[in-house]
Amino acid sequence: MSKDVSAAGPPQGTRDPLGGSAVHAVTSVGAMFGKVAVLMGGASAEREVSLMSGAGVLKALRAKGVDAHAFDPAERDLGDLKREGFARCFIALHGRLGEDGTVQGALELLGIPYTGSGVMASSISMDKVMTKRIWLAEGIPTPRYQLLRRGAFDRRQIMEVPDVLGLPVIVKPACEGSSLGVTKVMGYSGMAAAVDAASQLKDDILCEECIEGDEVTCPVLGSGDQARALPVIRIVAPEGKYDYENKYFTDTTQYLVPSGLPAGEEEAIQALVLKAYQVLGCRGWGRVDVMIDAHTRKPYLLEINTSPGMTSHSLVPMSAKAAGISYEDLCVQLLQGASLATGAFA
Repeated sequence: MSKDVSAAGPPQGTRDPLGGSAVHAVTSVGAMFGKVAVLMGGASAEREVSLMSGAGVLKALRAKGVDAHAFDPAERDLGDLKREGFARCFIALHGRLGEDGTVQGALELLGIPYTGSGVMASSISMDKVMTKRIWLAEGIPTPRYQLLRRGAFDRRQIMEVPDVLGLPVIVKPACEGSSLGVTKVMGYSGMAAAVDAASQLKDDILCEECIEGDEVTCPVLGSGDQARALPVIRIVAPEGKYDYENKYFTDTTQYLVPSGLPAGEEEAIQALVLKAYQVLGCRGWGRVDVMIDAHTRKPYLLEINTSPGMTSHSLVPMSAKAAGISYEDLCVQLLQGASLATGAFA
């Protein structure tokens, strides 16, 4: 039987994204979690997407009877989590100062269990170059690349990138998500502008071999040997341009699940993605983006997201639904897995 838990409203300084009061019924399912903070917003370039993700998670958890509250670290002191008696955190932050191990480290010090990967796995996964280095060391295929260190490259080095990687080439920030600052460069004349666009996000620049073919993504749920890959989603974007706008704000991108890939390919990609997730020490959940070479059908892993989007256009909920897991049940499952580090690589 459910019981009502009264509250005066959301904590001062935090606007409830669902509107109105934060009062809601707490069921027996929700009671097992205690008071839950949905961390959303933050100070990264992906703040807008994070607010959308957090609003969806907050609504889903409350629908399941969880005593969930919005908490924006860009507007409030993380120490308030401890002072106000929060028992768990659902991290719906994206990008820096949320997905990169910083908030995870603060929550470790506060002793508050949180969803997703721990400090080290979050930090490594946020850095596309460090991720590539580990994957390559483990024999996991990823496109060839060159790194331009922020403030330490000149025009000559920029123009030499296509000589090494060929054309077209992908230019993007090394530590951003949501396709922010990404450019597909078709000729030498476009290199300088692409590097300049990526530099606006004050980051090292990753120049990557362009793999032409099917674009797919594969989420993973769970930790360690219990982790499992969810159904693969094949992405068909307008003119092959799966950018920030087409990811979140248009309905023209097609998401195909079942993926329609040739027999055996999906299973092979799931196995590869699961290995990539595990060697980085990820836990809870994640999503790996993959390109399949159109000629060889060889998959190349691009990057991993350890705090994926949970918006109406997001891919983890889409894949989970295909596996028979509703959005609300997915949120509860992720919250159930909230934990603190139990090992050096957690």
